[in-house]
Amino acid sequence: MKKIVILFCIVSSLCWKPVATADDFCGIRNRSFQDGENISYHVFYAVAGIYINAGTANFTVNQESFANRPVYHVIGTGSSNPSYDWIFRLRDKYESYIDTASLKPLKFVRDINEGGFKKYENITFNHNANTAVTTEGVYKVPDCIQDVLSSIYYARNIDFNKYKPDDKIPFQMFLDNEVYNLYIKYIGKETVKTKYGKFKAIKFKPLLIKGTLFEGGEKMTVWVSDDANHIPLRIESPIVVGSVKVDMMQYRNLRYPLSSMISFNH
Repeated sequence: MKKIVILFCIVSSLCWKPVATADDFCGIRNRSFQDGENISYHVFYAVAGIYINAGTANFTVNQESFANRPVYHVIGTGSSNPSYDWIFRLRDKYESYIDTASLKPLKFVRDINEGGFKKYENITFNHNANTAVTTEGVYKVPDCIQDVLSSIYYARNIDFNKYKPDDKIPFQMFLDNEVYNLYIKYIGKETVKTKYGKFKAIKFKPLLIKGTLFEGGEKMTVWVSDDANHIPLRIESPIVVGSVKVDMMQYRNLRYPLSSMISFNH
């Protein structure tokens, strides 16, 4: 759902000096996920410090063929629980067709309904011409462009061991007919306790785009598993009213054992 996907909708609105250029990550190879991976999340919403289970999100990976090329067809869906639809009804679906060799997106589809705000977006990327073709026109994009969903799987393949705390890891993303210069601010490693269990984790902060749910700035915190899978374990962020906490609750067909898990909550 957007509360998960938006964690990589990050744009630098401040002056900063990155430790690498986005081109340094161009053509990064996939070493973290595989065909058949399925990860589910619970989304908890809090006002005055009391958290309620307000929604769910699910991400799947299937290896397919698109435009005569092997791709990872990634689907991210999310919805508010029916009992809370009267507060904020959310039904989101994101799809990305990602080239298996380069991890560049070939096609991206966004179909969202968030509190009555509806949007449909269909983008085809032509990497030979460096263009993105949308329902509204043709736009020039850099060679290593990502979309909202492909950027999550792209970022899971970053070697965080190469960085020190406060380093910024940049890349570029196309969203709403614009190219954004993005980065993830690496915080370090720590143990995190979630609803699912206790994990050794990698911690970072994305700088968010201001939107209908999230305020702009470096307020969201993300923990991913400190193992070869790099799956998101927990996301915490304030929103316009209250705050959200997102925990991984179920997984299937990970590429590697989830060796970062220290203990499991029964």
